[in-house]
Order: sequence, then structure tokens, then C-alpha cells
Amino acid sequence: MFINITIEVAEKHRDIRIDSEQKISEGLAVLRYSNKLPMGVSPDYFHSRLNQKIVSAHKTFSDERVFDGDVLTAIL
Repeated sequence: MFINITIEVAEKHRDIRIDSEQKISEGLAVLRYSNKLPMGVSPDYFHSRLNQKIVSAHKTFSDERVFDGDVLTAIL
């Protein structure tokens, strides 16, 4: 299932549509590859605005219960 989320890293906001079975870190790699995020930034944890909890970039969006419309803010 595809979800639409916003990722905030280093004050940059990017909306993406991504497969919920992908790891969060894989989604970040796609954004870095397309020059939408700084190359040196690779956060391990994010704050989920919908769930009000910390999520790991090393798990899938579905494992961390990240749903459509969520905003993930990098913890740097």
C-alpha cells in the first residue's frame, strides 16, 4: 500500500508517496539521490506527528505504524 507523507530534515520539507513496506531509510536515500535532501544527513530516528512517538529509520513505515498524512521530523 502506498502512503503520502511529509519528511522534515534540516528545515527542508518534502512530500513523498512511498510503499509502506519500504524502510524509512530507503525513502531517505531516494530523496538524497534526487538532491531533495542534503547528502550528508542520515538521521536514525524521526518524530511521528500523528503517533506522537519516535520511529526508527531502520524499520519499515508499516512496522512503525506510519500512516498516510503523517509528518516525520528528523531527530538530529
